[in-house]
Amino acid sequence: MESPGIALIITHIFLSNAVKTCCKRWMAMLTFGLSEIIVKYMQAEEEQEDRDWAEHELGIVELGDKRLTSRLVRLARSLARAPDLPLPQALPQWHDLKAAYRFFDNAKAVPEHILAGHIDATWSRSRTVPIVLAVQDTTYLNWEHHPATQGLGGLSDAGRGVICHSTLAVTPDRLPMGLLAQRNWVRDDATFGALPSNKKRAIGDKESIKWLESVEALTVAREAAPQTTFISVGDREADVYELFAMQRAAGVELLVRASWNRVVDSEHRYLWETVQATSVLGTVEVSVPRRPGEPMRRCTLTLRSMPLTLKPPQARKRLGKVEVWAILATEAAPPLKGEPIEWLLLTTVPTSGVDDAIERVHWYTCRWTIEVWHRVLKTGCRIESRQLETVERLAVALTLYSIIAWRILYTTMLARTDPDLPCTVVLGKEEWQALYCNIQRVPEPAATPPTLAQAVLWIAKLGGFLARKGDGAPGPHVLWRGFQHLPYITDMFLIMRRNE
Repeated sequence: MESPGIALIITHIFLSNAVKTCCKRWMAMLTFGLSEIIVKYMQAEEEQEDRDWAEHELGIVELGDKRLTSRLVRLARSLARAPDLPLPQALPQWHDLKAAYRFFDNAKAVPEHILAGHIDATWSRSRTVPIVLAVQDTTYLNWEHHPATQGLGGLSDAGRGVICHSTLAVTPDRLPMGLLAQRNWVRDDATFGALPSNKKRAIGDKESIKWLESVEALTVAREAAPQTTFISVGDREADVYELFAMQRAAGVELLVRASWNRVVDSEHRYLWETVQATSVLGTVEVSVPRRPGEPMRRCTLTLRSMPLTLKPPQARKRLGKVEVWAILATEAAPPLKGEPIEWLLLTTVPTSGVDDAIERVHWYTCRWTIEVWHRVLKTGCRIESRQLETVERLAVALTLYSIIAWRILYTTMLARTDPDLPCTVVLGKEEWQALYCNIQRVPEPAATPPTLAQAVLWIAKLGGFLARKGDGAPGPHVLWRGFQHLPYITDMFLIMRRNE
């Protein structure tokens, strides 16, 4: 299957395990305008035994005990059915709930080891595309409303909780491929706020090291997917000089929105003034959010681009100069209310013409995908409502729900990216048949599966989506509500057909 301008092999991942299916996993393939078709990975996957999504993402996790790994897979499968419910409701059987609490409290359930299985699956998906945008961002998880929780630390604004810095693999078409790295930490109440200023501390002693650690993780990803280029994408907080000066593996690049008006090698001396003095290359139209939670708006940006040499700050002179490309995107006709958009992007990827500049801007807009993932984690999975008494148990739950949140977002975006794919890329045979009969109110399913877009729409309707003319595409919120109903519909479908 081909689609111009897109290259993606979609792994066959079941969204629920209400039943086990016997059909072989297959891959739907698209291309990024390349004449050749990538088949090696698909052939290897077809030789593997069919597995559901939880086993695919977590089945290879090494926890020192195969029984513990099996429990992890079952737990992920169960919690994904009702990600927003409290544990006693998501796991109504006492033995399941007790097993979950014991798992979260098990010293062998190390978050890094749990995440490693999912990262391995992310690497496999990354091998199928030429470019992966490794979007990194930080979110603050607040458990202040659960004061009995032990081990929490202070947050930047208010409250007490855990800081979570994640790196999400995203295609240029905004399809989230999975997590590439995640680091969680708690601030030390005794030392935070009493340390010397950032300028006087080494990068290894600051929280800013998170940006460099994310890029270091891409070195390992590049080894696992040697034909894929990984572009680390960060917002203004990622404008850390050490990030640009660090050693990077071949095939690992940077794209960061500038925050500091750094000194550069030019007659204008400073970054902004130097780029603003260049001529306009052209324009690009993009969709941007107005404010958090508000709908996107379309705007036209004028583009300038040029190569630059950044000079190190006075306190970091030992790092030397850095060669980058700068792209300035400025809103041509800003709205009457609000500030005009102005993005100054710094990248290590050569950007010599207007087409290159347009591509870099579109790459940066993909950064919002991780913000949507954060909302799914907080609202859809209600991670800040989890009551597990200690920060160590919460860290295990956070890792598991991070993977579940990815799965919800993956399904949502996959239906938008490739709506005409058959729904079997994400649903088992009995699942789509049960869904069809429920929505159509008929006793017999269709002979062929519906499209992915149709199936996702039906699932969204189960979650309360009205599908009115102006409602647009369903979002993650109605999808995770709809998926809660799908296992029960499938179970009843199988019960009613048991004697056939």
